[in-house]
Amino acid sequence: MNLLQILSLFSIFYSILKLFNLFIKRRNQTCYMLAYECFKPKEDTILNTHSCAKIVMRNKNLGLEEYRFLLKTMVSSGIGENTYCPRNVLEGRETCPTLKDTYEEIDEIMFDTLDNLFKRTCFSPSEIDILVVNVSLFSPAPSLTARIINRYKMRRDIKVFNLAGMGCSASVVAIDLVQQLFQTHENSLGIVVSTEDLGSHWYCGKDKKMMLSNCLFRSGGCSMLFTNKTELKNRAILKLKHMERTQYGADDEAYNCCIQVEDEQGFAGFRLTKSLVKSAAQALTVNLQTMVPKILPLWELVRFFTISLTKSMKKIQFGNFFTDSFNHGKMVKKPMFNVLGGGLNLKTGIEHFCVHPGGRAVIDGVGKGLRLNEYDLEPARMALHRWGNTSAGGLWYVLGYMEAKKRLKKGDRILMISLGAGFKCNNCVWEVMKDLSDTNVWKDSIDSYPPPTLNNPFKERYNWINDEYLSFVRLDFSSMVFK
Repeated sequence: MNLLQILSLFSIFYSILKLFNLFIKRRNQTCYMLAYECFKPKEDTILNTHSCAKIVMRNKNLGLEEYRFLLKTMVSSGIGENTYCPRNVLEGRETCPTLKDTYEEIDEIMFDTLDNLFKRTCFSPSEIDILVVNVSLFSPAPSLTARIINRYKMRRDIKVFNLAGMGCSASVVAIDLVQQLFQTHENSLGIVVSTEDLGSHWYCGKDKKMMLSNCLFRSGGCSMLFTNKTELKNRAILKLKHMERTQYGADDEAYNCCIQVEDEQGFAGFRLTKSLVKSAAQALTVNLQTMVPKILPLWELVRFFTISLTKSMKKIQFGNFFTDSFNHGKMVKKPMFNVLGGGLNLKTGIEHFCVHPGGRAVIDGVGKGLRLNEYDLEPARMALHRWGNTSAGGLWYVLGYMEAKKRLKKGDRILMISLGAGFKCNNCVWEVMKDLSDTNVWKDSIDSYPPPTLNNPFKERYNWINDEYLSFVRLDFSSMVFK
């Protein structure tokens, strides 16, 4: 065997070894979800129509105009009678929350979901290698991650990250962080805890743009367990296929559409402007512009461009393909191109759409923009109705509905769409690893969903606030008794 042959064999062997190592490395970088646990608050914290009215009417800063605005907002909110509220707000202490109130609110969510997660998966807290906690509005010292480590006596070498200020899309941001860490930490287990502090940030003023957050946000959260261990693949319920994050904060209008500020009277709260829906559409458009080629089959992309060319379109628009559709759920102008029909059909690469339940306008806008039907939007609508907008934890109540309804079958793909302050759009695609049918947090209510109607009783009980004669009399609403 001459030298040339030896060098050729060595080169072939080396190439095979490099390919094998690359295969092993990529296999170890795969992110699997083993389980998730959504938080179900105690029944004594239910915020029904009656308790909601009591909270509103005891706010002496509000007048008839504000009451009418709140009634109109709640009637059209898509939120039902069984959402949950922080205890200090229900007990009338929303104007003077204490640090103890905040810790109790967060502790209950974090520890309840983590206890259930460890119990369900039979993993010990000492086995966890990575811990990420995201709570946008509460960042104490020591951190919330340190609080969890102290509670469960976790290892000294655990990798911990505390994310704050990331808004409703923080959950997907945290998962992306875990996925990145998996690339350099083989055979690891990672936990993400997603929730929000509402009790100490209840708005007590009368700015309509800031009153919206009280109408939409409710108590909730979720803890999730991930791994890149190939030996645990058979236990996994989901596999992360694609992740795409878009930051739209360079645009002033988008940055300011969802922001924590003080009103003219000094009351702090979250201001939600009319441009929020527009900014969400723009961010989602940019995000899908990058993601769509990765998740749709080649034949669908070819079909789309072929049809586009035959129609002699002057400009093929991946950008802004549904911006004009995404305006408070109403069609204005005309869409840049139809995602279904003559345009891209997302359902050729996606079976389920897990839409952030941020509000009815957001769900309607995404549905119209992506040409989704009511079956596709049902999980998001039902999660909003049953749980409200639970911020970063909201997506998992939507996923839980899909699972409880036995929609998720092995091989199905789920597009998870999250939108949050910043303005951010963070989307990911999951592959279902096996048929899923756990009723999870929906156990006590799944049989009653979807209900015959999503209308809540607010209009029926309090429409008298719109009576014309009230505009000419002076009433003390805070002293009224509501039944």
